[in-house]
Amino acid sequence: MEPVGVEFEVEEDETVLDAAFRQGIALPHGCKEGQCSACKCVQLDGESEMMKYSTFALNDMEKDSGHILMCRTLAYSDLEIELLNFDEELLSKSIPVKQFSGKIVDFHKLTHDIRGVQIELDAPLKFWAGQYVDITVKTEMGEEITRSFSMANPPSKTQNLGFIIKKYPDGRFSNELDDGGIKVGVDVKIEGPYGMCFRRDNRQGPVILVGAGSGMSPVWSILNDQITSGEDRPIYFFYGARSQDDLFKLDEIDALTTAHSNVEFIPVLSHADDDASWTGERGFVHECVDARLKALGIDGDGDVYACGPPPMIDALTPVLFMHDFDTDRIFYDKFTPTSGSSGH
Repeated sequence: MEPVGVEFEVEEDETVLDAAFRQGIALPHGCKEGQCSACKCVQLDGESEMMKYSTFALNDMEKDSGHILMCRTLAYSDLEIELLNFDEELLSKSIPVKQFSGKIVDFHKLTHDIRGVQIELDAPLKFWAGQYVDITVKTEMGEEITRSFSMANPPSKTQNLGFIIKKYPDGRFSNELDDGGIKVGVDVKIEGPYGMCFRRDNRQGPVILVGAGSGMSPVWSILNDQITSGEDRPIYFFYGARSQDDLFKLDEIDALTTAHSNVEFIPVLSHADDDASWTGERGFVHECVDARLKALGIDGDGDVYACGPPPMIDALTPVLFMHDFDTDRIFYDKFTPTSGSSGH
């Protein structure tokens, strides 16, 4: 493959990845905090230094062989970098990362630990379905909190953004919302868009959506964007939850599947053994995906968008490889409590 040959300037005290974002160059990335290894690449030439990072993302052997994490790297001279994961479509659909101001205009409970948040921006934000932004807000006590959340609304809604977030026991953002430390009407700063798990268009085969918990947020955006795209592709929407009490948006999903015969919703409950009223799928969502792909005879055909906690993604990945899906047809976002495509 010929070198991409993309050149851009990096300011002092600015990471390589942030510099690329600022100039509208979408390089491979995930957490942006040195935790996930998505932006790992090889430094061929130049002087640089890396800020603190996790050895899970970059081990000492890799570091000694010239590998770096672009989200942690400060440039001290001209650098030449070789990308390990080059996505031509990602580069062609680059949107410069910008800062926006807005207000939280609504906050409501969807389940015992899932919340819905609406934010109104002062200017339109262009993004692709499945992407996320960093949200910064000040609590009533003056503490500044920044978390990353995926948009649940389709890209057609550019100034009224919806988010589906999970409440964790030690989650500062969600707990402050619940306890009144962050109130409706509060000012927020938004930075984005970020993320590689966005809907690809003009592709063939079925669209397979897999979500769990607040992974509903980007999946809901991708689902609605796919429907309005007009592409005639079957859509299989798997959603993993513990019990019926953890399911939400059921009326909206029912309306979608009624209006669009190509959309099938498959909820999967992992803790419903004693629930005689549940007639749907039981077990873990990755097991259901495996069984359904076998039944449908889908082997590597179509695109998969998977969004949810790391254990779900880790369990699903070998299932997809067993069904002959190439890596360029699998897009995922791991949701962790505090960072990364973080804190969703």
